[in-house]
Order: sequence, then C-alpha cells, then structure tokens
Amino acid sequence: MDELRILIIDENAIRASILSEGLRDAGYGNVTVIADTRNLLKRIVELDPDAIFIDLENPSRDVLEQMFEVSRFVQRPIAMFVDQSDDDTINQAVEAGVSAYIVDGLKKERMKPILNMTIARFKAFNRLQEELASTKAALEERTVIDQAKRHLMKNAGLSEDEAYARLRSTAMAQGKRIAQIAQALVTSIELLEVPDTPKGEQGERRP
Repeated sequence: MDELRILIIDENAIRASILSEGLRDAGYGNVTVIADTRNLLKRIVELDPDAIFIDLENPSRDVLEQMFEVSRFVQRPIAMFVDQSDDDTINQAVEAGVSAYIVDGLKKERMKPILNMTIARFKAFNRLQEELASTKAALEERTVIDQAKRHLMKNAGLSEDEAYARLRSTAMAQGKRIAQIAQALVTSIELLEVPDTPKGEQGERRP
C-alpha cells in the first residue's frame, strides 16, 4: 500500500514541527510542510496530498475564508487547527468541507487519532453526498417518467400500466433507459406546444 502523503500548511515553524513530528512518530514519513501560502492552490495541486493539516493559530477572518476556499476546491480530508473559535466559524468550516476543526488541540501525540478521524469523516461525508446525489437523480427520473406516462395516457388513450409498458418496450428496443425515452418524449411534446400569446402582443382589430 502506498504511503499516505500528508501536507502541513503552517506559517509558524515551531507549530509546524509539532505537527510533522507527531505524524512521523505515528509512522507517517511522507510529510511536506508549506510555510508560504502564496500560490497555495497551485502548490496543493502539484503535491496532490492524501490529507491536509492546516494550522492557523489565531487567524483573521480573511485568512479563515481563504482556507475555507482551499477546502472547497481541493476535496481532500482536511484537519484545521486553531487556538480559539466560535460557533459561527465552526459552522462555516463544516460547510466548507473541513473534515476536522480542532480547537486548542495542537499536541503531537494526538496527530494519529486526529488523522484517522479526519479521513474517516471525509469518507463518510463523501458517501452521504453520493447517496444524496443518487436519490436526487432517482427522484428526477421518477418525475420525468410520470410526466411521460401522463402524456401517453392523455394523447394515446393508454392506461397508466400501458403507458409504462410502452415506455419500457421502446427503451428496450432502442437499448436505452426508460428515463431517457421518457425525457425525449416530454421534450418533444414541449417543443410542439404553442406558447400562450401575451396580451400586449395580441393583434388589434382594424376598424
């Protein structure tokens, strides 16, 4: 198994050494430290880390927002260390995808459990996102299939079961999914519909 690549972002050399020593003591030897945050996103992309530790000590609002933007963009397990925080900032960190927001927890003996928790939360969040996306897609497909069935029932005089059977047999014949056939039918009917003429554009009767 490839060694985990861990990136530490910390402008404070002493605090960065606590993080890196804690990770190396825990058996993680592939650790890179970035102290200069200029062109940060470009450097993260180049390094392609498996997990990121960001130590901000007592960050300003601008620095926090910059790091939240990094979190939204890179889509990696991120542990963020600060000395103090408040509920609003914690909520923003969670919304930005920060996997672990650690307040006053900069102790090297805690690095391994924090890393494990960060990766576990990141994976759990991703699974939840995938499940939500799958559920949303299924609902959208269900909606368009129902629309197509209603059109067939209204325009072809079919029952609901017959309408679904028509969609299914057409999909099988064309090697497509039922939702694709339903969407094509709904789109075709919408294209053929004549839009209502706005009142202001109706022609006036000549005297």
